[in-house]
Amino acid sequence: MSKKTKTDTELQGLTHLIMDATVGITDIVEAAHKQVVHPPFLPSTIIQKLITNIASISYQNIKWSTLFIGKSLHKILEQLSPVIGKIRDSHKKEAILSVLNGVIGDYLEEKENPLKITMQFRHKSKSIKLDSENIRAVYPKINGKILLMVHGSCMNDIQWTRQNHNHGKIVAEELNKTLIYLNYNSGIHISSNGQNLNNSLEELVQNWPVPIEELVIVAHSMGGLVTRSALYYGEQHEKNWTKHLKKVVFLGTPHHGSYIERTGNYLDLILESIPYAKPFARLGKIRSAGVTDLRYGNLIDEDWKNNDRFEMKNDQRKIIKLSKQIEFYSIAAVIGNKTAPLSTQVLGDTLVHVKSALGQHKNPKKNLDFKKENIWISYDSNHLDLLNNLKILDKLKVWLV
Repeated sequence: MSKKTKTDTELQGLTHLIMDATVGITDIVEAAHKQVVHPPFLPSTIIQKLITNIASISYQNIKWSTLFIGKSLHKILEQLSPVIGKIRDSHKKEAILSVLNGVIGDYLEEKENPLKITMQFRHKSKSIKLDSENIRAVYPKINGKILLMVHGSCMNDIQWTRQNHNHGKIVAEELNKTLIYLNYNSGIHISSNGQNLNNSLEELVQNWPVPIEELVIVAHSMGGLVTRSALYYGEQHEKNWTKHLKKVVFLGTPHHGSYIERTGNYLDLILESIPYAKPFARLGKIRSAGVTDLRYGNLIDEDWKNNDRFEMKNDQRKIIKLSKQIEFYSIAAVIGNKTAPLSTQVLGDTLVHVKSALGQHKNPKKNLDFKKENIWISYDSNHLDLLNNLKILDKLKVWLV
């Protein structure tokens, strides 16, 4: 029997995903059909029940056929492996997998689907094995100043390069730092990624081939929450890597959550309240645990455990303050200019509003209290512009020197 390639495994994973999606959509359609045949608040007749029973047989056949065909479909798709293999390492494919993981990464993790992304440190889009010999081979000019870049939701390490610009690469070259990227499944809980990053950073510093002078982190969007979560768990367990961490820069991080996710939650409630639309409320619940953690900015397990993550609740997070031993910086973006209406400025970068990005909260106890000189607002910028704004690069070079 021939050994399966990575492409074969990914195709098989995609096949299973398609099977599950087809069955799930069939369930939704069947539920909608029942709502139409049996109007809410009215008794059902014998004819209506008969129609429903016949329809149920059809829907059941669709589901069984899907499962039957799906089990053999991967064998057919294997014939496409030579063609798919040519784009195996393409940036486009990486981007598609990152979005897929961001939206349903918790599902992929639960089902152990081969399409799931496993957390890893990377260099030039390749995974770094965490042993001293390999690290030295990857970085011939290695030094003790580590610059770690942590991407946001539905993204990956490659996407730090935007419009031929990469903050990390320029900062590393000009400030003589060793550049490392993190790649992770942004669809699982932020606290799970935080714990994984905590363990990975500990392994990294233990195997770093030369004495470590400093560790600094630049994090975009959700990546900032993952970083804060990792730091929380690292300090709780007195990990060595936290002693090397000197500075962290947050770019558009929703420290107090994103109004977009809170709006999505309201959509769930609206769909649930309309009888004929109720079955389709399941579609609103496809979004991952990582996405729903963005509602208020969950950092630790206690923020979400034993809760229905789709239930509308007030902010119940544990207050996690910033460490006094580390220098923290935060940049918020605003789509308008300085003279734009206040409503535009409050809106922020279209995904994260300004106060959330700057750690400000109406409850003083939840304020992150960044130093005034450590915060900055980038005007005429959206959420992704944070990745290639040259003024932000200038700030990074001053802050991380």
